[in-house]
Amino acid sequence: MENEGTRADPRLQALESLLSLPAAELRPTLNTVSQVISELLHADKVDVFLIERSTQCLVAVGTSETPMGRLQQALGLDRMPLANGGRAVQAYETEKPFMTGRQEEDPEELPGIKFRLGVRSSLMVPLPIGEEIRGVLGVSSAKNDFFTREDLRFLTAVARWVGMVAHRVELAQELTKLAVKQARRAAAEELITVLAHDMANYLLPLQARIQLLQRRAARKQDLEDLRDADGAASSLRSLTRLIQDLLDVGRLDQGLFTLRPRPVDVAGLAREVATTASIPAHPVNYRGPEELVMIADPERLRQVLENLVANALKHSPAGLPVELEVQAQRRPEGLWARFAIIDQGPGIPPEQLSTLFERFARGPGSTGLGIGLYLARRIVEAHGGTLEVDSKQGLGTRFELAVPEAPTPAR
Repeated sequence: MENEGTRADPRLQALESLLSLPAAELRPTLNTVSQVISELLHADKVDVFLIERSTQCLVAVGTSETPMGRLQQALGLDRMPLANGGRAVQAYETEKPFMTGRQEEDPEELPGIKFRLGVRSSLMVPLPIGEEIRGVLGVSSAKNDFFTREDLRFLTAVARWVGMVAHRVELAQELTKLAVKQARRAAAEELITVLAHDMANYLLPLQARIQLLQRRAARKQDLEDLRDADGAASSLRSLTRLIQDLLDVGRLDQGLFTLRPRPVDVAGLAREVATTASIPAHPVNYRGPEELVMIADPERLRQVLENLVANALKHSPAGLPVELEVQAQRRPEGLWARFAIIDQGPGIPPEQLSTLFERFARGPGSTGLGIGLYLARRIVEAHGGTLEVDSKQGLGTRFELAVPEAPTPAR
């Protein structure tokens, strides 16, 4: 009994030392893990193989600092394509342990492992990380019949501990990346808001100058100058909207964003947005009642509809219409107005749907700042309503917003 207790103590200490490793970078941590196990089992090589899904290879992310470990890396045997097979791949794919003391006689093992590395005994156990098998923990010796069944049971238990260590390191790395990303984003958002405030100070003088040019060109009946002045005025309006959007983002962050609700014919407002946005190449069709009076902030509601319609037009093939639908809905809590903006574009990739309404989120090919949809949802929520999207690639996109008869606190 004493011998068993004495033998168990180093193993227990090794397991405790594994869990006490700092959550640093993954490769140095797993190299240390491999070295600890190598010394404990007197192995010639220990590897922590992880699956690299992009190449479908098992990669030795951690390897013991031993002659056989260094030789493995020199021979390029620290990467094992799944297609090549071998016992490490088998343990990963079947999720079952493997043990042998006569590796050189095993026809299923790779020649490089048997003959170039000179492995004679090995243990391979699946490596669980998080909720899935992500690799293999392998132990090798140059001696025949070196490991015992007890060693295999012990290594199976160790694999769970190694998985916990790897998972903790990965979580720490993700948290660090997230913290850095959030810090950069916060700094960028503050800078953008300051710039928007400064730029807004130049808009009124610039607008006044352009109006003077328009009046002068009209008085002289200079059609070329009038066209250029009108183009400059249109560009200035776009710049003004962009700056106002940026300022709205800052107001939302500071809790200064407010609504000015009053009775408004939301059906007439939607019809006006459709008429204004419609062009021959991209018609916008309105469908809905002649009149639907609600309590809402008309300018903010217009801002939302214009944003969604412009977004739909941008992604619609030429000649295909965008539909703007309005409908009155009776719900248990009262009257609601439902708006739907439907396009026949390519749809939104599924991986982008989860971040579509986030601030500064942009899809492929987007040239904007990525704040339009963020503001649209926040404005709708300020009315106590909802804004959702339904999109399938190749089948178009449908944005649907609903607001109650009168603004209520956002849920």
